[in-house]
Amino acid sequence: MKTSTKLGERPIGRLLFTMSIPAIFSMLVQALYNIIDSYFVSKIGSEALNSVSLSFPLQMIVTAVAIGLGIGVNSLISRKKGAGEDEEANQAAKTSILLAIILGIVFVVLGLTIPRLFLSSMTDNETVVELGTGYLTIILSLSFFVIMEITLTRILQAVGNMIIPMLCQLLGAITNIILDPILIFNAGMGVRGAAAATIIGQGLALVLAISVFIFRKQEINISLRNFKFKLEHVKGILVVGLPVTIMNSIGSITTMTMNTVLNNYHLTLDDAEAAVNVLGVYFRLQSFVFMPIFGLTQGGMPILGYNYKANKKKRYVKTVKYILITSLIIFGVGFVVFQTIPHLLLSIFHPTELMMSIGVRALRIISLCFIPVGFGIVFANVFQSLGHGFKSLAMTLFRQLIVLIPTALILTIYTGVNNIWYAYGIAELMATLVFTPIAIYTINKQFRIRDYQLSSLKELAS
Repeated sequence: MKTSTKLGERPIGRLLFTMSIPAIFSMLVQALYNIIDSYFVSKIGSEALNSVSLSFPLQMIVTAVAIGLGIGVNSLISRKKGAGEDEEANQAAKTSILLAIILGIVFVVLGLTIPRLFLSSMTDNETVVELGTGYLTIILSLSFFVIMEITLTRILQAVGNMIIPMLCQLLGAITNIILDPILIFNAGMGVRGAAAATIIGQGLALVLAISVFIFRKQEINISLRNFKFKLEHVKGILVVGLPVTIMNSIGSITTMTMNTVLNNYHLTLDDAEAAVNVLGVYFRLQSFVFMPIFGLTQGGMPILGYNYKANKKKRYVKTVKYILITSLIIFGVGFVVFQTIPHLLLSIFHPTELMMSIGVRALRIISLCFIPVGFGIVFANVFQSLGHGFKSLAMTLFRQLIVLIPTALILTIYTGVNNIWYAYGIAELMATLVFTPIAIYTINKQFRIRDYQLSSLKELAS
């Protein structure tokens, strides 16, 4: 039995568990890397941590592009497999590789031109700008490695292969963790050493992913021989992937906006630096809560896409319920941890007394968003699996641009910058209330359309 065929036949609970656990494990390792990376950078000094925190939004854009392309081809392949169109699935995979190469070239140009300009717009501290420029130039210029690696591993996940992507993620993260102290301190590279460790880890992960396709026969063929470029495949990838990229890029825009507010709203230089560092540290800490959910949705995406195209509504809805319940449990645990021991979490990053004072309150307030955000992540996954990527985009635009940023500005102007953290919870709650009924309606409508399409095909066949 083909791996992809099992997506429509195995019991949902066991299937989701076996599909998700490797992705969750690798995501947790990735979260650990994020923590350790910042831990070593923070040992250099607060300006070094500040330079990485300010660089984070552009780093998020690289990840957003890679994940968008990966999710786009993952969704398209799983739907093609569910419809029995194996050769079309192969051609879609090959198209995604071409797109990854083009994007890698674009980021080389960006990496050589924009880091200093970007950082200078965020801070007047020349030391921070200099450190961040060295870091970002390396990260952006060599981002081809992570874009191609994520593309290849998402191709494998689309047909139910979760082990190889996990091993690629593990290899990259463990390499990074080992090289961080060596390059940062022993080699005397400082912040640039952290960037170099990241790139080397991503490069080795890519080598492993490519090796799997070369030396082991896979259900998907990515050989560029007999490649037939079709705009419909590009469209099929982009209709899901582009909204995902924009969604995650909006997150980086939001972070840049929040950093700008914290840097410029009547705060001393020390206060602003501490607040920006708290926000940067929060994003690394919350990855321990969010990454398992992303691993869960990675495991669920092929199941959802396959069963939608196979018109198995009961299996589809049951998968959504399992993902949602598991997500809420994980976020509930994360909420308790952030509420009870924020000082211990912050102590990992060698905080100043001021950063600790700001950070304990900030972590407790921001973590109020954990429960409603579970609904948002799961419903975004639902929209993507149905090929409705722009509804995911609409949800992100609503949450980040229509609610979060205006709320943050209003809270800052009328109640002071110390209350800016409440904006996160308000934005997630509003998005959940608005988009939950939209997600339910979309599921029901798409399966009605699928019923009609299949009955029409049967009539034509008869």
